[in-house]
Amino acid sequence: MILSNPKFAEHGETLAMKGLTLNCLGKREEAYEFVRKGLRSDVRSHVCWHVYGLLQRSDKKYDEAIKCYRNALKLDKDNLQILRDLSLLQIQMRDLEGYRETRYQLLQLRPTQRASWIGYAIAYHLLKDYDMALKLLEEFRQTQQVPPNKIDYEYSELILYQNQVMREADLFQESLEHIETYEMQICDKLLVEEIKGEMLLKLGRLKEASEVFKNLIDRNAENWCYYEGLEKALQLSSLEERLQIYEEISKQHPRAVLPRRLPLNLVPGKKFRELMDKFLRPYLSKGCPPLFTTLKSLYSNTEKVSIIQELVTNYEASLKMNGFFSPYENGEKEPPTTLLWVQYFLAQHFDKLGQYLLALEYINAVIASTPTLIELFYIKAKIYKHIGNLKEAAKWMEEAQSLDTADRFINSKCAKYMLRANMIKEAEEMCSKFTREGTTAMENLNEMQCMWFETECISAYQRLGRYGDALKKCHEVERHSPSTWTTGGKEPQMHP
Repeated sequence: MILSNPKFAEHGETLAMKGLTLNCLGKREEAYEFVRKGLRSDVRSHVCWHVYGLLQRSDKKYDEAIKCYRNALKLDKDNLQILRDLSLLQIQMRDLEGYRETRYQLLQLRPTQRASWIGYAIAYHLLKDYDMALKLLEEFRQTQQVPPNKIDYEYSELILYQNQVMREADLFQESLEHIETYEMQICDKLLVEEIKGEMLLKLGRLKEASEVFKNLIDRNAENWCYYEGLEKALQLSSLEERLQIYEEISKQHPRAVLPRRLPLNLVPGKKFRELMDKFLRPYLSKGCPPLFTTLKSLYSNTEKVSIIQELVTNYEASLKMNGFFSPYENGEKEPPTTLLWVQYFLAQHFDKLGQYLLALEYINAVIASTPTLIELFYIKAKIYKHIGNLKEAAKWMEEAQSLDTADRFINSKCAKYMLRANMIKEAEEMCSKFTREGTTAMENLNEMQCMWFETECISAYQRLGRYGDALKKCHEVERHSPSTWTTGGKEPQMHP
């Protein structure tokens, strides 16, 4: 309406806003045309420069967007929205000094806002000026009117952040005193105990630390960090002492896996055989698919590998013969599925050892008896991948996927195997089951910065000799790479 009036047809800010609207509708070229026209009409307008920056940001041209924001601030230096947008891009590009200056301006303009204080403190934290960061956080904390007996989630997170900065600054005593002072106002009670245990260890207060880690193990007996902390606190020197501790914990928590798994890392020979036998039987009996994964780290020790192989092959022979783990047992026989899980384990075992034909024999035998178990087809695909037959691997992974089409993990694995086999179109169709409607799977995955898919695509195009498509895909990855990769004039760094 405004632009249709001849008097205002060249109104810069209106042209810029039209360009911004067109950009939201996906009309990039028209959007840039209108915004540039608006800038030519009114180069002194902060709105035009801000909108131009927003367009550059949407194209991930962050350096250009920052220049536009700075030009806008020359014309309106106290504009809160432009300052916020600038600070976001500065932190994106790891311009920490610039981020600190921008957050300081925002703090001056809005000293009563929580975000102003926290943002400014974060700037100093990232610059490793811990003293200044702590001073700002404490100043802000004192302005918060939270009664000691009341629990406020945001206040709780503020205290935990303050404590995190203390720990990073190696202020262990201060961190411990701080967490004990505000313990009742913190919502995350588990984290409080973890911080206490860590700080008591750092301060050498081992007896207190051991009590904390014992309590943590009572809460969660499957966290290996707690066992590591307990061992350090108790200063266990001999193997017997360590095994005794794990045995006691295992009795207290009979259903926990870790107290029985960790000793397997420690013991050799006959003792290993005894403990491994006790460990394997219940999981093979009830059917535990991740059993092999749990033990895979032991495969760097050849002696332990041979013991595992001997035990499990003996189980198989005995189960086939009389339905027990050992020919000398009697009583109630093992369920028929036990043999299935033993053979499933052996398939993974021989696959790990590179004996692929034997692994295939085992997995085929299991599939013949139970053709409805996803895990079996998944392992078969994995074995073919290790053999180097990628087409066959993709075929069996697709078979696994067809058994449960709602399983996103298997869906993604299937797409990856297809890409490895240079089946790009099929992989895209597979991914389309979990991408947004109204756009192609490839566009949506690129928008989500799904790096594993994009890099596998590039490799597939390269193997097929489609170098143009591979290069195009590389440019797409490069466009969104500033969010994960930056050099900053130094060695490249990876950022999460």
